[in-house]
Amino acid sequence: MMIHEITIHAGKYKTRKRIGRGEGSGHGKTAGRGHKGAASRAGWKRRPGYEGGQMPIFRRMPKRGFTNAPFRRLFHVVNVKQLEARFDDGATVTRELLAKAGLIRDTSLPLKVLGEGTLTKKLLVTAARFSATARTKIEEAGGTVTVDAKKKWTRAGAAYAKAAKAEESAGKKSKKPTKKKTKDATPDA
Repeated sequence: MMIHEITIHAGKYKTRKRIGRGEGSGHGKTAGRGHKGAASRAGWKRRPGYEGGQMPIFRRMPKRGFTNAPFRRLFHVVNVKQLEARFDDGATVTRELLAKAGLIRDTSLPLKVLGEGTLTKKLLVTAARFSATARTKIEEAGGTVTVDAKKKWTRAGAAYAKAAKAEESAGKKSKKPTKKKTKDATPDA
């Protein structure tokens, strides 16, 4: 017997457990909460992983190894064969156009182009990263590759940019002519 054969007869949904509806129901009086204690009171919630004071499983298990989850770099990935199928000859390919075409979900992540498949169309592709095969295939087809590097934010970089912007705005306000330094013809001996 298969699960779909059971659901035909029994129905798709399990009936709701009606609690606190009298002793005859089997779920009356304490309504499945037991006697006394925090669990019987209103507003009680058990935090995830709590095992009633017993040493929890995540503390019993040994921790080994390394994960790069906090440091990993995520990309929207597109193959050359997808560009061949969706874009015309001479088209410009950007993250925005790929998102509009439905090849990537959105423009929140940088784009990486991989080299699976063949490319015969001349495309102008802009992305954060290109695999070596993707780069050669696009260039062999007569297209161009533009690396759209998204700069990583750093405190030093932000301070430098702020200082440069302040310098630029100060330069616009006061345009004073600067004197050129001249060297003496002969130094005194």
